[in-house]
Amino acid sequence: MILGAVVLAAGQGTRMKSALPKVLHPLAGRPMIGWVLASLAGIDVTETVVVVGHGADAVAAALPEGVTTCVQDEQCGTGHATGIGLAALPRACDTVLVVCGDTPLLSNELVVALVAQHAATRPSATMVTTVLPDAGAYGRVVRDGGGRVMGVVEARDASDTEAQIAEINAGIFMFDRAALTAALGQVGSGNAQSELYLPDVLPILGGPVETLITDDSDVVLGVNTRVDLAACEAILQARLREALMLDGVSIPDPTSVYLGADVLVGPDTVLLPGVYLRGATTVGANCVIGPNCVIDDATIADGAQVINAVVRESDIGPGTSIGPFAYVRPGTRLSAKAKIGTFVETKNAVIGARAKVPHLSYIGDAEIGEDTNIGAGNITANYDGFRKHRTTVGARVKTGSDCVLVAPVTIGDDAMTGAGSIITDEVPAGALGIARARQRVIEDFTRRAAAKARAASEDSGGHHA
Repeated sequence: MILGAVVLAAGQGTRMKSALPKVLHPLAGRPMIGWVLASLAGIDVTETVVVVGHGADAVAAALPEGVTTCVQDEQCGTGHATGIGLAALPRACDTVLVVCGDTPLLSNELVVALVAQHAATRPSATMVTTVLPDAGAYGRVVRDGGGRVMGVVEARDASDTEAQIAEINAGIFMFDRAALTAALGQVGSGNAQSELYLPDVLPILGGPVETLITDDSDVVLGVNTRVDLAACEAILQARLREALMLDGVSIPDPTSVYLGADVLVGPDTVLLPGVYLRGATTVGANCVIGPNCVIDDATIADGAQVINAVVRESDIGPGTSIGPFAYVRPGTRLSAKAKIGTFVETKNAVIGARAKVPHLSYIGDAEIGEDTNIGAGNITANYDGFRKHRTTVGARVKTGSDCVLVAPVTIGDDAMTGAGSIITDEVPAGALGIARARQRVIEDFTRRAAAKARAASEDSGGHHA
């Protein structure tokens, strides 16, 4: 058996009311069609063809390497789309798997089971079905008295008796290619939508049709509206959270945690309420994340703590501490046991081991040495209005509160800066840099100023009289 796969993804999805093609709407940060393609992982598929239509270029651009596309210029139904995909498969593919691009809950386990069953018996077709208490708008599976599949009747074409059938078509098929090709040429469009329905091939295949009945009714959930999208998102999030918890991650309030599809979290880490882990984020072991954190495409090493913070595209070292109320922007590298504290913003900055930026500071385009302490209210003035410049602060430096380090500038190891200084020149190693106006004290100023003000008021009043 040489297997090819056809994924139907040409529909416009008008009920989504969106300029974005339906199959590109994200679930757990991954396009819907990405979930469908992921369900084919590990199956020996010679080639996968995605049939595109509405937003064809955008859909094609979102597909992984190795996936072929073909275009259905006019959407004339699933049967028509399957024929277009079939023509794009290599001739060597004698067996075809057909799935829909808007069924993101399709599981790899189910696809593997379907392929195995079809390979073992080699019927004309094997289809996935399930039983629903309310079959709604799904196509009903019609069987004869002996239980053999006679066909599928779409809900809008069903008689009152057929509408009572609880077994429904999941839209997941395996076909003998030759039988499918011949049957597609005989399918008509005499139905409520005047379209070519793929299930209409079943009674004219010329051979047996087997079923794989799944008890996971979620697998049939397709996305046609934003309500459907939210329902599938909730199911996927529950799956992702459960997988982490079974791997040793603590999530005390699971429904308050959002996970991206590709997020990895180590054992004994705690994810507290309000945590959003997205993109290619990796969190190590024994971390505490949250409450109220947004972390995108970041790497967080073992033992780190992040509280009430936003971390984007950064590398956070072991045993570090971030927050509360910190904004760690792209390019930040926080070394082991370093600290980014309250109301601190960093960007494209390297913070050395055990260094601290405790509060109320902006550190951008800078390198801070190990064991250095940045005082409250420090700013690296990295932009001159035309270009960005870098600030280098050595090891074991102590900067005073409310300092501005005007880049490009270097502060050497073991140096200090006085509070309120605007540092524009190099501070050598071990030196103290002070750059502020010298304080002047005017004795008895308050009394004399008040007396002068009273005299001016009296003069003004007398002149008016």
